[in-house]
Order: sequence, then C-alpha cells, then structure tokens
Amino acid sequence: MLLHLDASARRASFSRRLSGVYAATWRAAHPQAGYVYRDLATQPVPHIGEAWTELCDHILEHEITDISRYREAVRTPAQRQAWAVVEPLLQEVVAAEVILIGTPMYNYSIPSSLKAWLDQITFPKMSLDGRSFVVTSARGGAYGPGTAREPYDHQERYLRDFFKGHFRVEDVTFIHAELVNARLDPALAHLRDRHEESLAAALKEAAG
Repeated sequence: MLLHLDASARRASFSRRLSGVYAATWRAAHPQAGYVYRDLATQPVPHIGEAWTELCDHILEHEITDISRYREAVRTPAQRQAWAVVEPLLQEVVAAEVILIGTPMYNYSIPSSLKAWLDQITFPKMSLDGRSFVVTSARGGAYGPGTAREPYDHQERYLRDFFKGHFRVEDVTFIHAELVNARLDPALAHLRDRHEESLAAALKEAAG
C-alpha cells in the first residue's frame, strides 16, 4: 500500500505536484496495491495532549515494542480519546509499504501540520523497518550540498535523521525542487533558470 501525505498550505504547490506525479507513477506500477491519501493541511491532525504522553509513558515503562500491543496502554477515558486519534493514523502507517510525503520547507524546517502527524504516530523504540519513505519537497532557496544555505536545512536533515534514528528506516528518498522563490522575488530573478532546471529534474525523478 502507498500512504500519500501532503502538508503544503498552498493548493497549487510544487511539493503537491511532485508527490502527485510520484503517486500516479507508483499506482500505475502497482495497480493491485492499496492507496490512502491524507491532506494534512486541509484536514489537520490535532497536536498531542497529556493523555497521549500517558500512553507513551506506559508503552515505555512496560517495554511494549510490538506496535499491535500499543492499545494495551489505554486505561482512562482521556486516553481512549487520544487513542481514537492515534489508531487510524498508526494503522495506515503499519499497512503501508511506501510512505510518500509532499512537504514544503517552512522557515528552514517542516510545516507544523506534518510535525503534528509525526508526533501522533511516534512512540518509544518504535521500528518501521522494511518500509520506504519518499519525501517530495519545495524550497524557496538552494539548500543542497555545497550551497551557502546548506547549514540551514532543517527539513531534509531532520526528516532523514528521524526516519533513520527513531524508525530505523534506511530506505529514504528525497526529491527537491529548489529556488521556487525565483519565480516571484525580483532579487532572485537571475536564478530562474536554475529553478526551472531543479524543477524539471525533480519531476523526472518523481516520475521514475
């Protein structure tokens, strides 16, 4: 199954365009596989609350490492409400072979809507080994290796470290369209050709 998430606040965004191309290609290659789509911007996941932290504490204290046993942590009405949010999100992640995330870079990092989703589905010592993550992103500037702004990239670095360090997932792919602000910002107009090249390369990679 492909789990497809979009997080951009823009309806006509480059990250959405790229994730849409990737999803269409993947579905054409896997016509019998399932597909689930979530728009985290238009239907945001709520932020975690205290009851969620209590679930997390119980899972950690009792060393519950099997995701299918997380429900055992639910003991109070408030925790049941928290679990009602978590359960369908977690079921989608567990069922997926590939988790596709379309996200812009906001203020050097990821949108809060994506962070809220990550918080809801993440528990101590949790492994998603065997799954693949694909991130299609759009960034206003250039943040690739060797660029002046590379140290400010807390989008790819955060997600890559999180997927590998917490979920133990090695199969992570990033597809970036960079310098998108060159389309609007007069100060970046001279970089428009570089943006178009980056976008074309990203679309080609997304299409396989």
